[in-house]
Amino acid sequence: MTLTKKSKGIYTDDSKIQILNELDSIIFDCDGVLIDIKKSYDETIIKTTQYVLEHLAKIDSSIDVDFKIIDGFKSTGGFNDEVDLTYAAIISLVAAKKLEKDQTDFVFDVIKNSDDTGIVSVEKYVENQINISEIKKQLSYPGTRRDSPLYQIFDQIFYGPKLYKKLFNKTSNFSDVGLIEQDDVILNDILFEKLQKKFDSKIAMVTGRGKESVRYSLKSLLSKFNLDNSMFLEDEPRELAKPNPQSLLNSINGMNCTFTLYVGDSMEDFIMAKRTSDLGEKTIFCGIMGTSKNPQEKLELFEKNNAILVLDSINLLPKVLNLE
Repeated sequence: MTLTKKSKGIYTDDSKIQILNELDSIIFDCDGVLIDIKKSYDETIIKTTQYVLEHLAKIDSSIDVDFKIIDGFKSTGGFNDEVDLTYAAIISLVAAKKLEKDQTDFVFDVIKNSDDTGIVSVEKYVENQINISEIKKQLSYPGTRRDSPLYQIFDQIFYGPKLYKKLFNKTSNFSDVGLIEQDDVILNDILFEKLQKKFDSKIAMVTGRGKESVRYSLKSLLSKFNLDNSMFLEDEPRELAKPNPQSLLNSINGMNCTFTLYVGDSMEDFIMAKRTSDLGEKTIFCGIMGTSKNPQEKLELFEKNNAILVLDSINLLPKVLNLE
């Protein structure tokens, strides 16, 4: 299917786009949608991977984890959780070193053999080739957020000493300012007011982030959402992680929605929305591509999977929903 470019930053399937008029609710992912995370979460993936390889695995990596690797793992549909992605990158690079293979080639081989089961598929592929039990034991992942060394390193780098202490009541081993400070908030009061005219109180969030992390970056904007029917998956059991549709179903049913637009930026988001619709709750996916370091590639990914609406930014929602 080929999407039609309607105007700058708006791509639609003209044969289906009229059904947007029937929407009565909108639910957002957070990272890459409400907040641009290229300088925060993505940079935390890179720094955590470098730290673990140097200080725990005791190896020198010939490559840096860059946006191509990050986007590659995310395109498989199983890496909505940035710590999962970090773990996948680490064990892939350790395995490549042990196998004496080119690290870049091996990482992309891993990506090609990954699917929406995420780290399960990565471990299966890697462990079929080499024993990685030592690094797995060191990382103790997934484990619990408080006890896994990988979680601790990632969270300390992302949150910074002060916020880490507040959230986890533990002292960080890192003194640098948390990369969460580099979150670039896209959502604003004006956009939210426009959306409220159509959706009233049926505006919620289903995100992989924890609630306090979202609150820290969105500040007073968070209170505008229907929080009773929002889901913050970092605070929930791991089995609810995207692309499991249960969290989106809970949000939709809680607000008594009849037709929902789910706005996300990843394949996990797309798969979750599709599974929700397949289960009988009418849901359309809107893909956001502008926060990617390769927007054209993100557009092509959504297009290949038959998304009917892709936008450069959430700021284009009022235009495409005829709210202006």
